[in-house]
Amino acid sequence: MKKTLIVAGILGSLTAAAAHAQSSVTLYGTLDAGLVYSNNSQGHSNWQQGSGALSDTYFGLRGSEDLGGGLHAIFTLESGFNLNNGRYSQNGTTFNRQAFVGLQSDQYGSVTLGRQYDSVVDYLAPLSAAGAGYGNNLAGHPFDNDNLDNSFSISNSVKYTSANYSGLRFGGLYGFSNDAGQFSNNRAWSAGASYDNGPLSVAAGYLQLNNSGSTNTNGAVNTGSGSANIAATLQRTYGIGANYVYGPATVGLVYTHTQLDGMQGISSGGTTFLGGLSGANLHMDNYEINGKYALTPALSLAAAYTFTNGKFSGDGSGDPKWHTVSLTGDYSLSKRTDVYVEGVYQHASGELGNFGSNIAAINTLSPSSTANQTAVAVGLRHRF
Repeated sequence: MKKTLIVAGILGSLTAAAAHAQSSVTLYGTLDAGLVYSNNSQGHSNWQQGSGALSDTYFGLRGSEDLGGGLHAIFTLESGFNLNNGRYSQNGTTFNRQAFVGLQSDQYGSVTLGRQYDSVVDYLAPLSAAGAGYGNNLAGHPFDNDNLDNSFSISNSVKYTSANYSGLRFGGLYGFSNDAGQFSNNRAWSAGASYDNGPLSVAAGYLQLNNSGSTNTNGAVNTGSGSANIAATLQRTYGIGANYVYGPATVGLVYTHTQLDGMQGISSGGTTFLGGLSGANLHMDNYEINGKYALTPALSLAAAYTFTNGKFSGDGSGDPKWHTVSLTGDYSLSKRTDVYVEGVYQHASGELGNFGSNIAAINTLSPSSTANQTAVAVGLRHRF
């Protein structure tokens, strides 16, 4: 009898352990804090404690349950916040970066529903300086016009992500307007793909937003919650990129085109760059080259240059241009903790139609009052 009870207890323990192994929940995130100096912020020099000069500060929960037969139930809840004051990075939105649930097949990929990243962020951004590759927010293209720096996520979205087929991945997303009788009023859709083959990685992505400046704040994108920097009747973004790894060096090229028609406004760093627009149009081509070199296993240097060529019309005409250069040094104290120093310089030229001369606006910072802006950041970053 005692032997029977012992065997039953052992089997029960093994069964419980197996059940536990089939499900998992992971806590993860990044904390980035430091000091940021800009020589011209709306006409004044500015020293500030910065949160997320390089990488966004956020935490998340990621879970998976094995349903058998290669099928899994998955979820992600991810919240961005300001490390300086603990506030959410987007007003009134708890899980402002991602909040979704879905099913994942080992063979066919996943289908998820909720608030999610678009395909430009998923596939193309990792090849850029601002994206997951180097995590350099200050190096983002003006106003993050192509969302490579992931200024916003897509609400009300259904998303498909393929499995990895020998380095090939692809997917698409559709974000509903959730507006009765106005199916296209603040909706979004995107598609993208990437291919990794040894040292070479290539990717492409497309994103379209319809009426992102709509009063329908429950739609796919909300520009009034500290999220998207641009409100327009129509936004189309597409791009391609590639990078190559050779020993300790990585070099990358990224091109994106963003078409903004019927703009209502543009902001940078939470400050209005252009306001009072009545249907003006701005088309922007971004040409980026970036590189990274590991001097030692702990010390690395990264650099990026982006030329942004714009065409402004509808409220006068003009040809605004931006040149953005960044240089970053990073030293790892451990696998999860590093310190960094970065310098960024931007020069603007051309005209913004009836609004006058173009001005500099380094990504995530308030615009300059002149054609030039310089920023320096020193910080500490910890990943968990």
